[in-house]
Amino acid sequence: HTVMEKTVAFAKKIWCVKKQFVLLLTPLIFLPVLFFLPLKEGKCLYVVLLMAVYWCTEALPLAVTSLLPVVLFPFLGVLSSSKVCPQYFLDTNFLFLSGLIMASAIEEWNLHRRIALKILLITGVQPARLILGMMLTTAFLSMWLSNTASTAMMLPIVNALLLSLFGDKEASKEPGQLSEVTSDEPNQNKICSVSSEIQQLSLEETTFLNGRPDAANKKKEGEYQKQVWKGFLIAVPYAASIGGTATLTGTAPNLILIGQLKSVFPGCDVVNFGSWFLFACPLMLLFLILGWLWIALLHGCFTLRVRKKKVEEEAESRVKLVIQEDYKRLGPMQFAEGAVAFFFFMFAALLFTRDPKFVPGWSKFFEKGYVTDATTAVTIVTALFFFPSQKPSFKWWFDFKAPNNPIKPLMSWKRTQETVPWNIILLLGGGFAMARGCEESGLSIWLGSRLQPLQNVPPPAAVLLITVVIAMFTEFASNTATIIIFLPVLAELAVRLQVNPLYLMIPGTVGCSYAFMLPVSTPPNSIAFSSGLLMVKDMVKTGVVMNIIGVLTLSLAMNTWAFYIFDLSTYPDWAKNHINSNGNTSLVDIVNATFSPANVTL
Repeated sequence: HTVMEKTVAFAKKIWCVKKQFVLLLTPLIFLPVLFFLPLKEGKCLYVVLLMAVYWCTEALPLAVTSLLPVVLFPFLGVLSSSKVCPQYFLDTNFLFLSGLIMASAIEEWNLHRRIALKILLITGVQPARLILGMMLTTAFLSMWLSNTASTAMMLPIVNALLLSLFGDKEASKEPGQLSEVTSDEPNQNKICSVSSEIQQLSLEETTFLNGRPDAANKKKEGEYQKQVWKGFLIAVPYAASIGGTATLTGTAPNLILIGQLKSVFPGCDVVNFGSWFLFACPLMLLFLILGWLWIALLHGCFTLRVRKKKVEEEAESRVKLVIQEDYKRLGPMQFAEGAVAFFFFMFAALLFTRDPKFVPGWSKFFEKGYVTDATTAVTIVTALFFFPSQKPSFKWWFDFKAPNNPIKPLMSWKRTQETVPWNIILLLGGGFAMARGCEESGLSIWLGSRLQPLQNVPPPAAVLLITVVIAMFTEFASNTATIIIFLPVLAELAVRLQVNPLYLMIPGTVGCSYAFMLPVSTPPNSIAFSSGLLMVKDMVKTGVVMNIIGVLTLSLAMNTWAFYIFDLSTYPDWAKNHINSNGNTSLVDIVNATFSPANVTL
């Protein structure tokens, strides 16, 4: 008995220092890689494997792991420091930073809340339509804000509306678990950035409804309420993950794709904000609608209600009243809010029309290659730091008694420092540094040579396989780390198959955002799970089908409209003429000369 207690106590101590063990043992475990692979390729693979393990286990903070190339590449002779460090602030990083600043301005002046409540008023308040409204709202916000911020903002609104629909914890006392969720709401509020809705609205909800169900239906009614509540909680984080794929700035993997394309295929100018939006927005809407149908069906939002029709109408009218009152509480749109809305519209419009590919964009008036998406985005967000947040008054110049207060701009740098997640910038930089190391060391070519068994796989099947593998991998690792690891491999696989690299790299990029099955898969999933009502099996049951829907819709998109937007039917010149930075030989020529011929008949 004493030995068992000591063993358990020792195991607990080991668990407490597990991250330290990972930090120390991982470099030792991967040491053979340095001796059994070609010298330079082995050193680069060693760093890649080390960073992959640290990213997946979070033995170090993700941003700190991203800095390892600055240390390890120069020491191991893979890449000089002067080549590694610039990767942390490329053109793509500025585009992402601009998107984060614009999102901060939207949150600063509460524009996102006005947009959310307006969409909910339009979609209606029946449970199925309310879920659709929540998903559309969250997805739209996630296109511009971070997925985590969108989820953190919407979940308190969801809970407040459900309190109006089902009442307080007395309504759910019978099934047992709903009361726990209501009583745990303060814990939810600590996680979410917007918590005032529940505090304001729950005070109004002191009874369930005027017509309580009879004793025979009471338990069934409680179970129905619990299922609907779960449906709402699950729908919000899923919609955030889906919505983030629609724009280049919506989620980090999209920008990592752009950065790695510029690094590996410098001649590729096909993917920009406009062309990506044309491809990804229809895909996002299709997936969102199909996902909504599945969530609403699974959680009983389309079935006949146990409650009487009059009671149901009363509940829905209460929800509508709550939304209307919350919207009225915002008051008329202020000058600052309107100004941010204007700059937000300009931000999206100028990025979309710079070079949309299907028609000439406004960038044709400038020298080719000089004006990029980053140039456009930084131009707009710069205006936020000097444009006034109060309406200018011409009379103020002649009213000498008026207070002489400094003009407050829409955004301050202090606010930017507080709200922008700078760790993501480092994470992007770490991915770009890793990609540059793989290219310079020849590791990408070596990995491509190991992919010979996949040469006979039809490209459509390869797309499906890639999406499935990455969607499963990203359930256990961050989507950013996942795409950083897989993109160089997909680029080389495309070279081996002699297909357009975008045909494999785009589904890999989008697929890594389809993490729906586990609470640890994404921060939005974790926020929803922390409510206390959801169980892991609830997310797995819903998420498995969501993953299947996502994989199938993505494969459909890649083999239909994406073919025309990105010209995927041809093997492009920018892939054929890619110059390896180590010499003057094209990547294709190196592969053909070193390994078996890569001319595969498709």
